[in-house]
Amino acid sequence: MTELVQDATGARSAGPQAAPELPSAVRIGFSRVLPELKMFYRRPEQIALTFSMPAVICLLLGSIFTSKVPGTQTPTGAVIAASMLAYGILSTSFTNLGISIAADRETGALRRLRGTPATATSYFIGKIMLVAIASLAEAALLLVLGVLVFDLRLPTSASAWFTLVWVAVLGIVSCSLLGILVSNVASNAVSAAVLTNGPAVGLQFLSGTYVPLMLIPTWMLVIGSLFPVKWMAQGFRSVFLPAQMVVFEPAGSWELGRIFVVLAAWSVAGLVACLLVFRWSDRG
Repeated sequence: MTELVQDATGARSAGPQAAPELPSAVRIGFSRVLPELKMFYRRPEQIALTFSMPAVICLLLGSIFTSKVPGTQTPTGAVIAASMLAYGILSTSFTNLGISIAADRETGALRRLRGTPATATSYFIGKIMLVAIASLAEAALLLVLGVLVFDLRLPTSASAWFTLVWVAVLGIVSCSLLGILVSNVASNAVSAAVLTNGPAVGLQFLSGTYVPLMLIPTWMLVIGSLFPVKWMAQGFRSVFLPAQMVVFEPAGSWELGRIFVVLAAWSVAGLVACLLVFRWSDRG
């Protein structure tokens, strides 16, 4: 409401109106979740690729490696199904965001968004929340497949469920920020597809999601340990596999503390890098 000011003569005049306070970046970010979901579901081919690939590959690999892990009663397919949860997150976050953000920038959608109160931080929050919802649906699909086809056992303790949550959250954040970062390197959506799909496939082999760990050379595991996927997969195996399966891990331990440190470090580094290089429009 306009404030009335009384001057020296007694006349009352309209004073300046205080500017309304803008909502916080966090509030704006959460308000963007619904629009992001609508845009995501308007791309049926993207939905099909995002959700089908991890499930199809899990089914194929689990059908190839049909024996039990030596010296245990755990099917190799169950190991693959647990590890593939990491691929599901990588698919919905790194690959999906890398391509979709590059496409939004190419079409000018990002430039138009810049004219609103949205900041880079609020934009990141909206995208990461979208990925969290999509990853939850992807995980549900993979778990149903793992339980019904590969005898995967759901966790029964509160601590295991807690581990599942924090590994998933840190994995979603770190991989989403990497996808946003790659989208800034790509010149368009086509180049973004190359820059995301190639590394994503390679990391599956290096991280023990496509192939059981005991079959992977040490030098490949060393390279894979530099990236989040390996640690996500290891964290998920700690949740869904029997405790005795820990002997097949490279370190002979689930290394939950190290998993937390690595994923948190990738999340912080990814956020800093994205804030430094994020751009709303094409370089041209």
